[in-house]
Amino acid sequence: MKKVFLRRALLAAASLSFAACQPAESPTEPVLESAWIRAMPPGMKMTAGFGTLSNVTDEKIAVESFSSPQFRQISLHRSEVVNGVSRMSEVESLSLCAGESLEMTPGGYHLMLMGPLANIGVGQVVELEISAADGRVFRYDVPVEKR
Repeated sequence: MKKVFLRRALLAAASLSFAACQPAESPTEPVLESAWIRAMPPGMKMTAGFGTLSNVTDEKIAVESFSSPQFRQISLHRSEVVNGVSRMSEVESLSLCAGESLEMTPGGYHLMLMGPLANIGVGQVVELEISAADGRVFRYDVPVEKR
C-alpha cells in the first residue's frame, strides 16, 4: 500500500514539474495600465485621457487609430514647451516595438477625446478601441475620474 501511494505521489510531482516547464503563451496585445479619462463639466466638447500603453508582445505594433462609441473622434496629442510657450500637436503615427511603452500624462502625450455623444461623468466607463495597422483592434474600459 505504501509503495502504491509513493509511486502515485512521485508521478504527480513529476507531472507538475513537467507542466511548470512548459513555455507560457506570449501576450498578443498591448496592456493599458493606470488609465483614466478626465471628467467633463456639462456642455464641454472635449476631454483628455491618460495612462501607460505597453507593448508586452514579441512584435512591433503600429497604432493606426483610436476610437470610442461614446465620442466622435479620438486622437493622440503631445504637449511640449517650445521657446517658453506650451504647444500641443497631434501625433500622426505611433509604433511601439516589443517591450516599449508610451506614458500618457497631463502636460505630455495624451488622448484627446472630442465630441461626446452623451454626458460623460465621474464613475462612468469609456470604451476605448485602439486599431493596429495589421487589422487587430484592442479594447479597453477606461474609468472617468475627477483629478
